[in-house]
Amino acid sequence: MKRRHFPLAMAALAAVPACAANLERDRLKRMAGRVVPTHAAAKLDGVKLDRKWFGDYCRAKVSNHGKNAIAIKEIVLFAVPLALPPETILYGESFQMLSQTIGTLGKPVDLSYSELKHYRIPQPEGVTALSGMLLLSPSNEPHVLFSFTSCNRFIGRFYLKPDLLEIVVDTEGLALQPGESWELEEFLFFTHLIRSELLQILAERIAENHPPLKTASPPSGWCSWYCFGPGVTAKNVLDNLDTIAKEFPQLKYVQLDDGYQSAMGDWLGAGQAFGGDLTFVLKEIRTRGFQPAIWVAPFIAESESEVFKQHPDWFIRDDDGKPLRADKVTFAGWRRGPWYALDGTHPAVQKHLETVFRTMRQEWGCTYFKLDANFWGAMHGGHFYDAKATRIEAYRRGMQAILKGAGDSFLLGCNHPIWPSFGLIHGSRSSSDISRKWTTIRKVARENLSRNWQNSTLWWNDPDAIVLAGTLPENEFQFHATAAFASGGMMLSGDDLPQIPEERAIMLKKMLPPTAVAAKFADQSLDVGYSEFKGGLFASLFNWDDEPKRIRLKLPYICAVTDFWTGKSLGKQSGLVIEQMPGRSARLYVCKKAE
Repeated sequence: MKRRHFPLAMAALAAVPACAANLERDRLKRMAGRVVPTHAAAKLDGVKLDRKWFGDYCRAKVSNHGKNAIAIKEIVLFAVPLALPPETILYGESFQMLSQTIGTLGKPVDLSYSELKHYRIPQPEGVTALSGMLLLSPSNEPHVLFSFTSCNRFIGRFYLKPDLLEIVVDTEGLALQPGESWELEEFLFFTHLIRSELLQILAERIAENHPPLKTASPPSGWCSWYCFGPGVTAKNVLDNLDTIAKEFPQLKYVQLDDGYQSAMGDWLGAGQAFGGDLTFVLKEIRTRGFQPAIWVAPFIAESESEVFKQHPDWFIRDDDGKPLRADKVTFAGWRRGPWYALDGTHPAVQKHLETVFRTMRQEWGCTYFKLDANFWGAMHGGHFYDAKATRIEAYRRGMQAILKGAGDSFLLGCNHPIWPSFGLIHGSRSSSDISRKWTTIRKVARENLSRNWQNSTLWWNDPDAIVLAGTLPENEFQFHATAAFASGGMMLSGDDLPQIPEERAIMLKKMLPPTAVAAKFADQSLDVGYSEFKGGLFASLFNWDDEPKRIRLKLPYICAVTDFWTGKSLGKQSGLVIEQMPGRSARLYVCKKAE
C-alpha cells in the first residue's frame, strides 16, 4: 500500500468516536474466525485458520493437519458486531457487474439487478449479501471500508444482518485434503475522513495485487446496438462509417454488436444480414482509417450452435454429467437461451477461445473486443473439468486464453464478474444498459458515478453508449451527457449518426476525446463532482430529483468559470449557488484557475 496516504488515514482512524469503536482494526484482530464445513455434522479435527495482519490488510490461510479430507463451504474471517445507526449510508459491490447495493444499513436497496432474485447467487437467508467491498458512511464520522483486494481463486463476500457483519471467503464446497493449505484472498480494513481518498487507496491496493492491463487513453468509437439491436446489417454499419469519417473522425473504433453471428457461440460464422461473411465490412473499416471492433460473448452458447452440438463435453456440467442449462441455476440469458457455459478449465476450451480471438485479431483485423455475458464463465452450481478448480479459476483461465489469442487488442468486460476480472481486461462496463428514457438515464448515471474510483487505476470505465438522438427534452440529454463526461471513461456513440440532429452532433463532438479523469464526489449523494486537469477542474452538478433544488458549488481557488455546453462565461468565481436548479438537469462548468 502506498504509504503517502497513511498520515491522513491514521488521523481518521484515531477520530473514530465511541459509537463506531467496535469497528477499529484492533478489535477486528481479536475477533475469532471460523471454518464452515459443507456438511454441518463434519468434524474439523486438524483444520486451522491462520490470519496475519500487515498494517491495514490481512492475509489468511486454512490448513488441514488432520487425516481426512474436509469439504469446506466457506471461511468466516470475522463476525463484526455493528453499533452504527440504521441511517448509516451504505455502498456495496457485487459479484456481477449489473448488481450494486446502495441505501442505508437499515434499508439496503438494489441499484440495478438483484444478485439473489435475478442471478440467483446463493446466500444465507435473512441477510443482505455483497461481494468484493462494503463502504459505510456514518453521519459526521469517518467512512469505514471493508474490502477484499485480491480475487485469484475465491470471492470475498459480506453478509449483513441487523446488528452483525460477517466477512466471508466463499470456498465453494471444495475438499481440503490432508496436508493441504489454501491461501485465501487479501482483506483490507480502512477508515478515512475523505471518501474519494479512501476509495483511491482501495483501487491502488487492488492494482498492486492484480497489475492492470495498460492502454494510454480510454477508447472512443461507435456501437451498433442502441440504434439497430440484433437486426444490424452491413449497410447500417457502412452508412454510419461514412458519417463518422466525415463528421466524427475521433470515433476511432467502429463496433459491430450482437446480431452479426450465425448463432450464439459460433462467433466465426456470420448470419444472413452479412451474407455469411462480415470480413468485407471489417476490411472497409480499416481501409477508411478506423479500427474494427466486435462484440463476442465468449463463454456462452445456445443449444443450436455448432460448438454445442459438436462439443457438449466442453461445457460446465450438472450433477448428472450433462451440460448445465443456465436456467437451472441462474438467469437463462437475454436472447436465444437458455444458454450453456464453456468450462474455462478444459484444455480444449482454452485452445478454442484462443483460436477464435486469434482469428478475429490476425485474420479479421479486429483490435477491440466487447466481451459480453462473461458472468456465465464463472457460473455457480456446476462441475468443472478440473474438479479442484473454483468458478473464479475457471473464468480466469478462460480469460487468459482469450488474452493470448487477442494479442494487442483492447478487451472490454461487460456483464462480467467484477472482482474476478481484475488484471484481465482493459475496460470495464460500469452500468446496466442505457436507453432513451429518463428513468434509465438516471439509474445508469448513478451506477456509473458510483464506480468512478475504478477508472484509470484498475481499467477504463465504460459508462455505456452515449445516446443523444430521440425525443427526450434537452435537460435530460444534457444530464446524460454530463454524467458520461464525469465518468472520465470510454466514449462510444450509440446513435444512428446519419440521422443525429445537428445540435446533438455538436454535443457529441464536445465530449471527444475522453478526459480520462473521473469526477470525485464527497458522498454517495453524487450531487457535485470535481475532475482535475492541468490549471483547473471540471465541476459536474446534478439534480437527480424531479423538482428544483438548491445546489452549491465550492471551488478550491478563484476560477474563471465557463459553461461547458453553451460556452457562456460566468466570470471569476470562488463558488456558485444555484438556488433553483431545475429537476432532471445537470451543469458542467470549466473552472480555470484565475491568473
